[in-house]
Amino acid sequence: MENLMHYHKKLFQLFILLYGVLSFAQSYREDTLRGEFTYQLKAKFDTRTDYRHKEFFTLLIGNERAFFASSNSLKRDSILDNSRVTTHNSDGSITLGIKNGTSTPETNFHFTIIQANENIQYFAPVAMSVLSYKEPVIKNWKLLNETKQINTIHCKKAEVTFKGRNWIAWYAPEIPLPYGPYKFSGLPGLIIKITDDKGDFDFELVKSVPRSKLKSQLVNIRKSRYTEAIETTQLKLKQALRNADTNAAAVLASYGTTIVKGQEIVRQREKEREENKKYENPIELSPN
Repeated sequence: MENLMHYHKKLFQLFILLYGVLSFAQSYREDTLRGEFTYQLKAKFDTRTDYRHKEFFTLLIGNERAFFASSNSLKRDSILDNSRVTTHNSDGSITLGIKNGTSTPETNFHFTIIQANENIQYFAPVAMSVLSYKEPVIKNWKLLNETKQINTIHCKKAEVTFKGRNWIAWYAPEIPLPYGPYKFSGLPGLIIKITDDKGDFDFELVKSVPRSKLKSQLVNIRKSRYTEAIETTQLKLKQALRNADTNAAAVLASYGTTIVKGQEIVRQREKEREENKKYENPIELSPN
């Protein structure tokens, strides 16, 4: 299992480096930044263990929409943009590259989620494209007459069933921003903490930037994360990710060795992946 996770980590690193080299440094420069919040995710992705993966995610709130992504993936974008090197070749061609010694933070979460008034849109890089799908904003929240203080913030309770899991949310009416982590939005206040009833997934607000420091700032997120995306369905996007992973694995497996041996390695990794699928514990258990 550990070797498989290490392999996938290296595979993602290779892809993101290539994706970063070919993407121009574009940022979204239209939304005024109204809020910047950091959440910590504690997630049990494998039913065979009680280990909880921990990662920070950033929620950037603009005028009419919010952007949610892994904090490390956003840092990676910034580092790659600032480390890009352009070489003008003698034949007139141009080669794009990254400065030697450039180190980027690790993450396996390369998606971007945009929350708006009516729709949630999910974006993910697949090969050299970006695919996306839309979903309606959650509207079946059950607001409860129960309160709690979380890190000095007065919160109210809400519940919802979403994609096969029952979620308990605590939101802050005193922060009148209808957003939250992942795809969770639509409450009359910022979501401070949300946990599924099994305790497998937990998002909690751990940091916020004071509004006084946000004055005159704009939402700054790489434009290539979400513009010119190919719209599809969630099912087809997942299948495209699996296909891209398999294809990249085949290339890596055969690199520096015989094609036959490479194909054997790919088949073994496919077998391991199929076995591991039995124990996967995704955040979404059902499509609806």
